[in-house]
Amino acid sequence: MVGKRSLSIGAKRLVAAFVLAGVFSTLALAQKPNAKYRYHIFKATSPIQIDGVGNDPAWSTTEIASDFFMMQPMDTSFANAKTDVRLAYDEHNLYILVENHKPVKGSLVVESLKRDFSFNKNDNFLLFMDPYDDRTNGFSFGSNAAGAPWDGQQVDGGTVDLNWENRWYSAVKNDDEKWVWEAAIPFKSIRYKDGLMEWGINFSRLDLTISEKSSWAPVPRQFASANLAYTGVLVWDRPPPKQGLNISVIPYAAGRIQKNYQKETPWKRTGDIGGDVKIGITPSLNLDLTVNPDFSQVDVDVQQTNLDRFELFFPERRQFFLENADIFANFGYANLRPFFSRRIGLGMPIQFGARLSGKIDKNWRIGVLDTQTSAQDSTPVTNYGVVAVQRRVFARSNVRLMMVNKQAINYQDTLHRYTGRYNRNFGAEFNLASANNLWTGKLMAFKSVSANTPEVPGQSGGKLPKGWVHAADLSYNKANFFWQWQHELMGEGYNAEVGYTPNALRGQYAKINPSIGYLFFVKSRLLISHGPKLIQQAYWDKDFKNSDNDLTLQYHFNLRNRATAMFWGGSTFIRLLSPFDPSNSGRTPLPAGSRHSWKAAGFEYVSEPQRPLTYSLLGRFGGYYENGNYTRLKADLGGRVQPYLATLLSATYTQIRLPHIGEEVKYWLVGPRIDVTFTNTLFLTTFLQYNSQMDNVNLNTRFQWRFKPASDFFLVYTDNYLPENFRVKNRALVLKCTYWLNM
Repeated sequence: MVGKRSLSIGAKRLVAAFVLAGVFSTLALAQKPNAKYRYHIFKATSPIQIDGVGNDPAWSTTEIASDFFMMQPMDTSFANAKTDVRLAYDEHNLYILVENHKPVKGSLVVESLKRDFSFNKNDNFLLFMDPYDDRTNGFSFGSNAAGAPWDGQQVDGGTVDLNWENRWYSAVKNDDEKWVWEAAIPFKSIRYKDGLMEWGINFSRLDLTISEKSSWAPVPRQFASANLAYTGVLVWDRPPPKQGLNISVIPYAAGRIQKNYQKETPWKRTGDIGGDVKIGITPSLNLDLTVNPDFSQVDVDVQQTNLDRFELFFPERRQFFLENADIFANFGYANLRPFFSRRIGLGMPIQFGARLSGKIDKNWRIGVLDTQTSAQDSTPVTNYGVVAVQRRVFARSNVRLMMVNKQAINYQDTLHRYTGRYNRNFGAEFNLASANNLWTGKLMAFKSVSANTPEVPGQSGGKLPKGWVHAADLSYNKANFFWQWQHELMGEGYNAEVGYTPNALRGQYAKINPSIGYLFFVKSRLLISHGPKLIQQAYWDKDFKNSDNDLTLQYHFNLRNRATAMFWGGSTFIRLLSPFDPSNSGRTPLPAGSRHSWKAAGFEYVSEPQRPLTYSLLGRFGGYYENGNYTRLKADLGGRVQPYLATLLSATYTQIRLPHIGEEVKYWLVGPRIDVTFTNTLFLTTFLQYNSQMDNVNLNTRFQWRFKPASDFFLVYTDNYLPENFRVKNRALVLKCTYWLNM
């Protein structure tokens, strides 16, 4: 039992530790760790043709970056796989040529030709660039050994958002001795600070034949190679070219036919046109406009068996919301997000939208988003506005301010009584990232204001400030020792209608989530490291009485062939704050106030990714609510025929025994997926999902032809069936064409 005073003292101590860690680690280690690794880039002396051959005379006059450092399995020596990198530029493009020498003659491990491939399942080379030299934001480009392209936007010090796409060109040639990647990246396709002559840069190589990951500028093995704290320096012989006018128009046309068989409606045929406009206000500030956007080609969500008391999370996949999305979406935590863009257009078409985002200078970033949705049924026309400002402090840390406004247009009390007139959130957070990335953390506070919003049950009374939420975390991560403290305090009436805050259904609460772990590195032919990790998650209600406590001890094994294994055991206590059916199936709920305790154990194994046949296994066994029992088994089986076919069969079996209802509940979730990549511009994906909990079979087939860079033709077919007799519920066919035109 933890009382209000002990939580308050703990929070104050964390803030003090947070400030001390931030000041000392950022000031004492402000020097860039890899500043001595410098690559000098010069203007190309002759034209360069992107063909993957690399025999253009211009390449003979460039510097060569080689002597890569091993990151994994260990980070104490040079790499065994030899890699040579050359860079050049002209008035329009940045060029890169990479010779990836094969440590085993004729070796090649790739999953498919699919764009933005799975990093750990492909021999690949990646480029990470920091064109603001702030060690926080940047871009990533690369390829696997068969020529599948990779591009993404880097945020928060190195996380790569692969949903970002732009126009660029590449080619790969493969032989027994090496595979060669050559690319041209238009300056108009990236954002950078005008006149800056030193960028951050690093190169990463993964060779699965020898299970080796390496980088040009050394990166400690506990971090990703994308980590911008450890970039070297790209030194320009003159300032990069000014971009000039940078406007892209991306229109689309789509036709759709659909039928609802359950309602026995006739076939419905519709057509839409719309599109986006991207305007480069400055080399690092972009304005995006959209009118009548269409997202019919977006990947379907991967379904989950839902046994949770709270809402499940599904990530944003719509292109308009993705560029510079971090400045909006990364406020808060996984389950405490003041803004979540998937709330926009949920069941209501988006009429138009505008987004201004990017860098003002080296220290300042801004994001302004405004969208409006149509009226539907009892929901009025609604406008969503977001403003976010970020200021860099110390070496890599930042302070952010944000305001979110959801505003009903032409609100009528009688017609829209179940919808709030407005909901607003505003607040700030400090994000800590030390120069060497050993210390990271966050400190945030947000306030909500609503009008005409129905009261949320269970939020009256309490001892926390009304309408406020506060959270913080601090973590330390070395190769062998790591720990984290995280806490949240949510007051009465906090409401983020455009956010993702599932725990708000608890009413007022306090939460702590500490963890600590250690890795033992060993000299073994099979094993790299192993070690324990202890995690606690506990909640207290509005009266500071414990409502949840989950304590888990894990033991991890990291194998030299890149396979991983983990075993765990733990105990759980839950006092229900409201009635709940643990099977989430409409059966008799357990009463509010009932107390439940159980113990459970499990395992997780992921096989080595370089084999043509891969698999992962997961198991959970043990107790459940009301002295019940809960077993969960999951298996993923993947296979590939290089580089054209990749398959994945995922199956999850859930069995729940609940004495209070006197029966067993069994769920199956089965999802085979087939990706056929005829070339690196022609793709076919078929995804089937059987979910017995939802009593549904979903089939989604998507054909994509990339006839020009960033210009696509899509054909998408969707079916939903009843599983018991495969009777069709609804069916749709969509034909869509997009075209990227640079002005």
